[in-house]
Amino acid sequence: MAQSVWGYDSDNGPERWHENYPLAKGDKQSPIEINSKDVQHDPSLASWHASYDPGAAKTILNNGRTCRVVFDDTFDRSVLRGGPLTDAYRLRQLHLHWGSSDDHGSEHVIDGVKYAAELHMVHWNPKHGNFAGALKQPDGVAVVGIFLKVGNTPKPEMKRILEEIENIKTKGKEAPFLHFDPSILFPKSRDYWTYHGSFTTPPCEECITWILLREPIEVSSDQMAKLRSLSKNNENEPASPLVDNWRPPQPLKGRIVRASFK
Repeated sequence: MAQSVWGYDSDNGPERWHENYPLAKGDKQSPIEINSKDVQHDPSLASWHASYDPGAAKTILNNGRTCRVVFDDTFDRSVLRGGPLTDAYRLRQLHLHWGSSDDHGSEHVIDGVKYAAELHMVHWNPKHGNFAGALKQPDGVAVVGIFLKVGNTPKPEMKRILEEIENIKTKGKEAPFLHFDPSILFPKSRDYWTYHGSFTTPPCEECITWILLREPIEVSSDQMAKLRSLSKNNENEPASPLVDNWRPPQPLKGRIVRASFK
């Protein structure tokens, strides 16, 4: 498997990532399956707060593996604090993982339940100098994970991102994405699970404090179909749908998952 061509197909997918990225077999890998019976309620877990500057949104792109929105993180414009975090973390990007049908697609699994998609909001700790430096530290990155479930009353939250899909149909396409407040993507409830884990894509660095929100946000089946209309190939190649870009749950290996709720 050539270094830079990891993906989600049988020849380069999650089962084989460790061949080039040995950390993929590490002790603190993500995602995981969360079983309520094993979760520890931790009353000392504070609530988390995000203050995001809508002016920090820059571009939306299709990199052939996901749809990503990029934010300006040169200073503390959009930060996440509180919860299990001891520092303020800067928002860098958000991206999604989804399935080929509505009954799967999320990376984390809750009591056996898979959602249609999972949204990751990636933040990094500026005390480590830059993003690359943060990747080398156990407290370098904080990711807020939000589940998307399919329902009959699609919420307007995802609409803005999905409206842009037409402009980034194929791999390598990028479009301006301005004036967007990602906090509209948060569900009403602030309840969360937290644990220490990794990026769910190579090189799978184990630098992430996960904040997984208990309450999913709702999207319509049509909205999910729109995500699946993205192509993982370049414009001049035959279209191949970008679907099932999720990594299956990894072994917990003794880690404890804490919950902010009973």
